Amino acid sequence: MSTASQTIKADIVVIGGGPAGVCAAIAAGRSGASTVLIERYGFVGGMSTAALVYPWMTFHTTAGKQVIRGLGQEIIDRLAAQGASPGHLRDTVGFVHTITPYHPEVYKILAVDMLKEAGVRLLLHSFTDAVQVTDGHIQSIQVTGKSGRFNVEGSIFIDTTGDADIAYLSGAPCLKGREEDGKTQPMTMKFRMRGVDLAKVKQYMLDHPDEFYRKTPFAELPDLPLSGVMGYFKHWKEANLPINRDQVLFFTGPNEDEVLVNTTRVQGMDGTNIEDLTEAETLGRKQVMQVADFMTKSLPGFERASISQVGAQIGVRETRRIDGVYALQVADVVEGRRFDDVIARSGYPIDIHDPSGKGVTAAWVEGDGAYDIPYRCLLPQGIRNLLTGGRCISTTHEALATTRLTPSCMATGQAAGTAAGIAIRHGLNPGDINIAELQQALRDGDAVLD
Repeated sequence: MSTASQTIKADIVVIGGGPAGVCAAIAAGRSGASTVLIERYGFVGGMSTAALVYPWMTFHTTAGKQVIRGLGQEIIDRLAAQGASPGHLRDTVGFVHTITPYHPEVYKILAVDMLKEAGVRLLLHSFTDAVQVTDGHIQSIQVTGKSGRFNVEGSIFIDTTGDADIAYLSGAPCLKGREEDGKTQPMTMKFRMRGVDLAKVKQYMLDHPDEFYRKTPFAELPDLPLSGVMGYFKHWKEANLPINRDQVLFFTGPNEDEVLVNTTRVQGMDGTNIEDLTEAETLGRKQVMQVADFMTKSLPGFERASISQVGAQIGVRETRRIDGVYALQVADVVEGRRFDDVIARSGYPIDIHDPSGKGVTAAWVEGDGAYDIPYRCLLPQGIRNLLTGGRCISTTHEALATTRLTPSCMATGQAAGTAAGIAIRHGLNPGDINIAELQQALRDGDAVLD
């Protein structure tokens, strides 16, 4: 049996290179702390790149007020400067006010550039498979890659794996799925199609509004760039595909004749079980072929379309999350509650893809349209030098249905990295830092907390 022979040391160790991890590592690196980011793929971006989760939604409330900026907005601005994002566009699905398209291949490069600018050491093709804990402190993690096994030691660790892998391996209490039965939201294999006549799609929507989502902004649609479509209810029902969903959903771009299709649905699988994941990947790819064939044969505007890309892995909405110091509740979201230890805000609604049925359960945020995410949601119980960011922060199953979205993950990632930097500077555990100092540092980083 091989053993870890090399040791890498850093002040802050971030595990998981998705949007939350990228923002956490950049924030930690900019604080002056030595920082390592560990990612299992050969590129960063997480679900945004490996699983084609596109576009980012949403940085705004339903009324159009921007409530997430910070590093997320900086990334968008830099993508836009390279012609790789149009910025925030009106959501022509009508589910939220804005969505943010981006070119994933440019994002992969830009994210690495920003990490290097912040002094972050990046370890790709590296998978964490063990955590060493002493008296409630993580001492090191064991990482396996092409060059064998090695240890990474740190003072503070940030779990942005999406699946709470580090928290789980460390022994911190975790939860999975619905409280009553453990069932999780379904997985989706996303894919792109080129050769789509979007002008024809838009005209069909205007001519047949009853076949599309009721909140589609039809009155404004003639003057808006088509950014997303939900509907084709009649066509979908007639096709009678063996996919437990009730409509077609796709988003346009990044190219003029291109769409990202979010319509497959794999239910009843555990995204932390390798046999379930294997089956989900296989079933998801079969569903891609079924959906693409249906779209080219049945949907106006798709007559000349063809598959141009399928996700490197299936998109996972929900697996483990920490059972943290505080769990964000559905009432906190819907009622737009404020918290003294706020470290991020979000205007994305509750958006639960039914674990076993066809539909989606949605609930919008009341009041000013935004809710607070408290710092306590980033803190696990039992492990004092661990923070979380992104999809695995502490929430209920229902509240996860909003915090799992990418802009919120970017915001909680930035907060985790900033908090870790403050903890290193003062020689404290993350749970002992001054909240006012953290909030001021986040405001200085252009985060929206008010």
